[in-house]
Amino acid sequence: MSSHIATLTPQMRHYTEELYEDGRLRWLPYTMYFHPAEHRSAIVNTDRFGFRYSHGPDGARAALGDGERPAGPVNLLVGSSMAFGVGATTDAATIASRLWSAHAPARPWLSVAGRSFNSTQELVLFLLHRHLVPEIDRIVVVSGFNNLGLARQPQSPNWDHGAYFQHNEFTEKMAADRPARKRDGLFGRRGAGGPALDTGNSPRPDAATQVAVGAELTLRHLDSWRLLAKATGAELSFALQPMATWVREQPAPEEQLLFDELDEMFSFTEVFGDIIAPATGQAYAEALRAGCERLGVPFTDLNPLLGAAASAKDWLFTDRAHLTDLGYDTVTGLLADQLGLS
Repeated sequence: MSSHIATLTPQMRHYTEELYEDGRLRWLPYTMYFHPAEHRSAIVNTDRFGFRYSHGPDGARAALGDGERPAGPVNLLVGSSMAFGVGATTDAATIASRLWSAHAPARPWLSVAGRSFNSTQELVLFLLHRHLVPEIDRIVVVSGFNNLGLARQPQSPNWDHGAYFQHNEFTEKMAADRPARKRDGLFGRRGAGGPALDTGNSPRPDAATQVAVGAELTLRHLDSWRLLAKATGAELSFALQPMATWVREQPAPEEQLLFDELDEMFSFTEVFGDIIAPATGQAYAEALRAGCERLGVPFTDLNPLLGAAASAKDWLFTDRAHLTDLGYDTVTGLLADQLGLS
């Protein structure tokens, strides 16, 4: 690992090597993959399903699959890696924990988040574990970036429910496990089946198309969340997660060191293209804002709020998509203020 990454953000190695690399991920039906179950460390701890523990006042701790979870009502924090808390040095520094322990402690906050999930997987994750959830007061979805980033992929792997991370690994494992000799199934002979992998020759969509695709998928599933919340009497809100280049033009000194080293390992600009531009972030936020207004779901764009709240020297990001402990606490305070949680 490069020196600045190892020195400034040693926890990031744990998030990758212990929780996300092949061999650590659990390959599951329906959601495709999830975090290791019952993981124990000074940085991340998960329950019997892989949900991260959140911390509350007076030493309280809970996770969705924990047998001692609160009886309810509870609040749910939904999303992908930022809602999971990638970059936080401990479980106590995540958004769910900071809400419960400091910024909105009236009710327990449980994390229902999966690293690198798209909005389809976020929704399915909740549905598969709904029987474990006690009475719900609030559902706050902090998400959005993955749908936009995945919309950059050529169209061939984009099925009706969106592209997803780990596509190649999943396809390779399925191919390796498939018997070499085709057998007759219940409805006739089985073929190889499945959509063809993109060969890299398909043109990538432009920024406007990516915004449209990402927003449509996010709002489609947010509408399902709206119906679920209405049925359970919960209050639903959506917040567009912050991304470093959408928050401010000039990174903090520590961020610049980290971003430069990360760019030596892989080019963030090459992978995510036009979506890192502030103008694209603003266009995406406006598309989501308009859609949330149509759905009647409160919307918060955390990017300009975080940019206004932080000083030029505040170290907010461990990489361009994940936060430091200070970043998470600042975002949590802003979220609580915007949604009237405190």
